[in-house]
Amino acid sequence: MGLVTLLQHLISTPILFVYQLLQCFLDRLLSPTPPPPHARLRRPKIAIIGAGLTGVSAASHCVGHGFDCRIFEAGPRKSLGGIWSKVNNTSGLQIHSIMYRFHPSVKWNKGYPDRKQIVSQITELWERYGLGEKTHFNTRVESVYQDEHGRWIINDPSYGRFDGVIAAIGTCGDPKMPRIPGQDGFKGDIYHSSQLDGKHAKGKKVAIVGGGASAVEALEFVAAEDAAHTSVLARSEKWIIPRNPLIDGLLALNIFGSETIFSWIPENILRLFFYRDLYDVSPPANSGKGIFTETPMVNDDVLQLVRSGKASWLRGDVLQYDESGKGILFNQRSRGVPKNGPGVEKLVEADMVIMATGYDRPSLGFLPEDVFKKPYEPPNWYLQTFPPSHPDICANNCTYVNAIGTVGNYHIGIYTRFLLMYLVDPLARPKTQWMKRWIDMTRSIKARAPGGAFEFFTYSELIYWFVFTIAINPFRWKWAPFVLFGIGKNLPISVVEKENRVRNGMRGWVAHPCPAGSGPCPAGSGWP
Repeated sequence: MGLVTLLQHLISTPILFVYQLLQCFLDRLLSPTPPPPHARLRRPKIAIIGAGLTGVSAASHCVGHGFDCRIFEAGPRKSLGGIWSKVNNTSGLQIHSIMYRFHPSVKWNKGYPDRKQIVSQITELWERYGLGEKTHFNTRVESVYQDEHGRWIINDPSYGRFDGVIAAIGTCGDPKMPRIPGQDGFKGDIYHSSQLDGKHAKGKKVAIVGGGASAVEALEFVAAEDAAHTSVLARSEKWIIPRNPLIDGLLALNIFGSETIFSWIPENILRLFFYRDLYDVSPPANSGKGIFTETPMVNDDVLQLVRSGKASWLRGDVLQYDESGKGILFNQRSRGVPKNGPGVEKLVEADMVIMATGYDRPSLGFLPEDVFKKPYEPPNWYLQTFPPSHPDICANNCTYVNAIGTVGNYHIGIYTRFLLMYLVDPLARPKTQWMKRWIDMTRSIKARAPGGAFEFFTYSELIYWFVFTIAINPFRWKWAPFVLFGIGKNLPISVVEKENRVRNGMRGWVAHPCPAGSGPCPAGSGWP
């Protein structure tokens, strides 16, 4: 960028200019250095399952810190980017991009980037860290198991053996397309919300089945297409919060990660200043649907479209397509009436029906059976991500259910570096019994959480988890800068080598860092 262009940019868009400077600063400070081409990387070697946003980011952290990895992706090359490679071109971020920095080197050129820019950033990251030669496309992972030495095998030994595993399959798989009775007789078009590219809604009456984030995106699409009217058919109330990073960040400051006696304050503020005349759309008080129970939708346009008469937000149950083929029979319920409760049946006429019914959740069934034993099955894992029986497995960004805060952000790197710490430092590695105790402690703290201890968290709570688990074990203190920020890797490894030499002299243990499950290493320090 030339000096003149830079000055013009500063004058015309000062906030964006400052944001670009911030991104450059974070990149220089926190991004690991990409390895040179064909570099020989050290052990441990990590198997990463999934080439989406999380998988690519985790892999870049591994190789950037000098550790080898392989990525296994079920789809072809065009699947790079995960769910973002499959959605509409009009899809984009609902939260501000500052809360979606899935890697320190990411540089957004606007506050709410679209699908194309998101996929391009993932692709640039994949290329910058030389991950092309480390990615196996069209390779669906069916099983992950250990050999006699505790090394991990992906499907079969032909891919080699690994010291750790990162499952990065996400939470969105194939589109979920339920069939509604009478569908064959409908005279209009029916599409899933992820299949709207090239479709036209101008002048049409549109019915959107669903009331979540996919419904909001579909509503934005048909509004931009200048549809005659859109009816959103939602089964239940769901919180909508402003598209404002300051407000979203304040809500994420709830370190308890659940409803508290003070939750009525932000909820009533939202009803008063955001919903205003449309308070009926918000979840009623004392309904069990507080702001800290489910992931809220982030959008400014939905309520405005309803106010302008361009859209209707209807609460109730879809019954069937009308026999005349003109639309959907819908049981409209009043606020607070439960699903399938009493209501008023009405015909919602439509020329187009968009099924905003989400996606099937990908299965972690390829992992060993013992990670699913109750009461420590996902998401009830250590830091919600590590199964107690295997600290060398990290299910990164694919076990969560609901949350408030940044998405796809620095926690990808933090979780990855936790795994690297566990693999190279026996004294920092948690024992199974202590991992279970941490889970039990978190359950106790969040005993009153409506959805369960691990089914909802805020980003502040997540940071508390990270800091607490480092602070509780003195042998992890030397790793704190590396785990939390990605800096200072060489110092902890040199300290680990000295610690191993001391232990080797005292107890005959090995004199080098070793991966979990590799045999002669100690099982752990006894700390959680």
